[in-house]
Amino acid sequence: MSIDPRTIGWLGRALTHEMSAVQQYLAQSVLARLWGDKALASHLRHEAIEELEHAERLMERLILAGVAPSATNLAPARLGRTVDDLLAVDRVLEADAVRIYREAVAHARRMRDEESATLLEGILQEELAHVQEIDQLLNERNGND
Repeated sequence: MSIDPRTIGWLGRALTHEMSAVQQYLAQSVLARLWGDKALASHLRHEAIEELEHAERLMERLILAGVAPSATNLAPARLGRTVDDLLAVDRVLEADAVRIYREAVAHARRMRDEESATLLEGILQEELAHVQEIDQLLNERNGND
């Protein structure tokens, strides 16, 4: 299977972002558990698993293209002192994902690579849902239902 080298670059960039997100959500889950907030810890662990599933889908596409997956230069996990701090940094993380996936989808479509575009678009929709979920949680916590 032949994929445009720049599309492979976008897939690699997305993979790095997803692995950074796994690291962040998992670290935050541990922190929430240490705070004694089991519900938040469980929620954040679930988010880490979702991001890991995104990474797995990206890896499959790369492997099918004959490329060994390699997430490089993971961003450090961002924590916080409060739940609101965690949600705020997670909002930034997810907004970055949306930007990456929008650009990657546009590139894949320009290259007429519908398989990559479909994969990236599917993950984009899930990332948009994550942003909405975080916004809802922030609104609920701030009394802006």
